Amino acid sequence: MRGARSAWLRAACAWMMWTMCVVPLATHSAQTSASDEITPAEQLIFTTDHLHGVEAQTELDYAMLNSEQPSHSADLVKVLVVSADNAKGDAQVSDHSGNVPLPNGGLQCNPVIIYFLEHDITQMQGLTGGQRRYFQQRLRLALAAGPRIETVASEVGGKSVSARRIVVQPYLNDPNAARFAQYTAKRYTFVLADDVPGQVVLIRTDVPGANNDFAHPAHSETLSFQAAVRKLSPPAKAPLKPSNAPRASR
Repeated sequence: MRGARSAWLRAACAWMMWTMCVVPLATHSAQTSASDEITPAEQLIFTTDHLHGVEAQTELDYAMLNSEQPSHSADLVKVLVVSADNAKGDAQVSDHSGNVPLPNGGLQCNPVIIYFLEHDITQMQGLTGGQRRYFQQRLRLALAAGPRIETVASEVGGKSVSARRIVVQPYLNDPNAARFAQYTAKRYTFVLADDVPGQVVLIRTDVPGANNDFAHPAHSETLSFQAAVRKLSPPAKAPLKPSNAPRASR
């Protein structure tokens, strides 16, 4: 429905921190042949309430690793679900630098998705000198084109879970991508599972090696679910004594 698509576009534009939506709905439809409905890929990644069922004060831990790091030096990314089900939209993300404010724009998704994409877009901007909005736009259009959602088996904590996988290559067939040819085939993989707290199993990017070799990528970066840790609620403050309370004798 047009209303649902418009609401999604407003939320997506808020994530992208655009002062205006640079791709109007008509242009979007012409370029992707998409309907006014939110595609299943967009819905699964951005508008699903991934934190539903997660108890208050639960910390979801993720390992962030790029192929240039040794495996033992993975960064730890934490999502603290403050209110049960994230009902108040107050989940907090932190990494080695401390708390990380994110432009969620009212999206219902697990904020670790926005964290990863913001990190990736900042990295692409720095590597290529390209415009931030360009990379955001290409990724959004790739998901709006209705990519396939595959059912796959994924291993989490030594157990096999049924998951859904989405793979997109946002820069293929884009004439502007000639400016950074080494990243044209870059691939984004999203793996989500209902049985995993927060539902995000893995997000991965791969830049293929020579001759489009994804088996031996030139660079990859992965965020993967590690654990859900129940934290104690912050202690309640002691009530203040009334000013007329009797004082202890010396």
